[in-house]
Amino acid sequence: MAQGDKFRSKAGFILASAGSAIGLGAIWEFPYMTGHAGGGAFFFMFLIFTFLVGLPILLAEYFIGRGSQKDAVRSYKHYAPGKSWHLVGRWGIVGSIILLSFYSVVGGWILVYLLKALTGGLSNLGSETYGDVFAAMSANPFIAFSAQIVFLLVAVLIVSRGIKNGIEKASKFLMPALLVLFIIIVVHSLTLAGAAEGVSYFLSFDFSGLTAESILMALGQSFFLLSVGFSNQVTYSSYVAKDENLVRSGTTVVIMNIFVALLAGLAIFPAVFSFGIEPEAGPGLLFIALPAAFSQMPLGMVFFTLFLILFLFAALTSAFPLLEIVTAALTKDDQSKRKKMAWLVGLIVFIVGIPSALSFGVMSDVQLWGNTVFDNANYLVSNIMLPLGALFIALFVHFQIPKETLWKEFTNGMSKGRRLFAGWLFIIKYVAPIAIIIAFLNVIGVF
Repeated sequence: MAQGDKFRSKAGFILASAGSAIGLGAIWEFPYMTGHAGGGAFFFMFLIFTFLVGLPILLAEYFIGRGSQKDAVRSYKHYAPGKSWHLVGRWGIVGSIILLSFYSVVGGWILVYLLKALTGGLSNLGSETYGDVFAAMSANPFIAFSAQIVFLLVAVLIVSRGIKNGIEKASKFLMPALLVLFIIIVVHSLTLAGAAEGVSYFLSFDFSGLTAESILMALGQSFFLLSVGFSNQVTYSSYVAKDENLVRSGTTVVIMNIFVALLAGLAIFPAVFSFGIEPEAGPGLLFIALPAAFSQMPLGMVFFTLFLILFLFAALTSAFPLLEIVTAALTKDDQSKRKKMAWLVGLIVFIVGIPSALSFGVMSDVQLWGNTVFDNANYLVSNIMLPLGALFIALFVHFQIPKETLWKEFTNGMSKGRRLFAGWLFIIKYVAPIAIIIAFLNVIGVF
C-alpha cells in the first residue's frame, strides 16, 4: 500500500466500510432472504448474530488490517510469518471473486431498470405485471451480459483510481443520499393498503417455522451485511490512520447497516403484502415489489428513478471492497500496477459470473440440489464461505496476535475500555467460534 493512499477522514472510512454492505447486502439480499427464511424470526436471529458475532469479527478484521498496514494476504503473513495463515486472506480473495460474480449480475439488473425508468418502460403498468417485466429482463442473455459488463466497468474504473480519489469520494456522497430517499420510500410503503400485514410478517417473532438452515442463513446474513469473513475489512482498515477509534467506527458501521436493513424490510414487505406478491419471490423481490409500490404514489416513477440511481451507486460501494481486496493483493504496494490489476480482476469476475448471468434464462434448467448456478453461488458464499472465513479469522486472532497488540489496537483513541476489551476477547476466543460450529452442526443434523 502506498503510504499516501489512505482514507482522508473518519467519515470517509465509516461510510466506505458501511457502504461495502449496505448497497446489496442490506437492500437487495436481506429482504429476499428474510422472505425465504420465515420473516420476523429470521430477523431476530440475524440481529442476535450481528451484535454477538458479526461486530466482534468486524473489529477483528479492523485490528488485523490497521495493525499490519498491509493487504489481506500479507496482513496474515505479517503476524504469522512462515505459517499457512495467509490462506485465510486467499480464501477471502476467492470468495470475493465468486461473490462479485453474481453481485455484478444484480448490479446489471439495476442498470437495466434505471434505463427502463428513464425511457418510460416502467410507467403505466399494472402492479401485477412487474413480475413479468423482471422475468423477461433477467432471462434475456444479451441484456444480462451487457448490463453486467457495464456495471463492472464502472466499478473497476473507480477502484483503479485508488482510495482517496475513488472509493472515499464516491462513498461520502452516495450513502447519505440513499438513506434520505429510503426513508421517503418507507413512509410511503407504510401508507399502502395491507401494509400492517407486511410489517407484522417482518417484525413478529414466530419461531415455530424457524429451521436449523434458517439459523445458519441468519448467521451468514450477519456476515454478509457487514462484509466480514473474506478479509475485505482487513484491506479497508489498512488504509486507516493509527489514531482512529476502530471500536467506535465498527459500532457505527453495524448500527448503520442494521438501520438500512430495517428500512429495507419496512419498504419491501408492506408493498409485498399490499400487492399480493409472494415473500419467497427470491432474488427479484426488490425489483418486483418496489416498482409496484412507487406506481401507486404521485410522481412515483420520478422517485423510483432517483432511488435506482442511488441504489446503483450503493451497489457500486458493495463492489468496491470485493475488487479492492484482490487488486490490493496483486499490486503489493506498487501503485503503478493498480489500474492494470483492477482491470484484470474485473475480467476474471466477468468470466466467472457468466453462468450466474444465464441462470434465469438459457441455463435456468442447469441446477444442482434443486437450485440454479446463481442461487448456489449465493448460498456457497453467504452460508458456507463467509461463516468459515469468520471462524478462521477468530482463530487467527486467538492464536497468532499477542494480547498486548490487540489491546493497543482496541484502545486507540480511547482513554479506557478494559472491560470492553475483555468481553470482546472472550467472544472472539469462545463465543464466535462455538456459535459458528454449532450452526454448521445443526444443519448437518448432529444436533
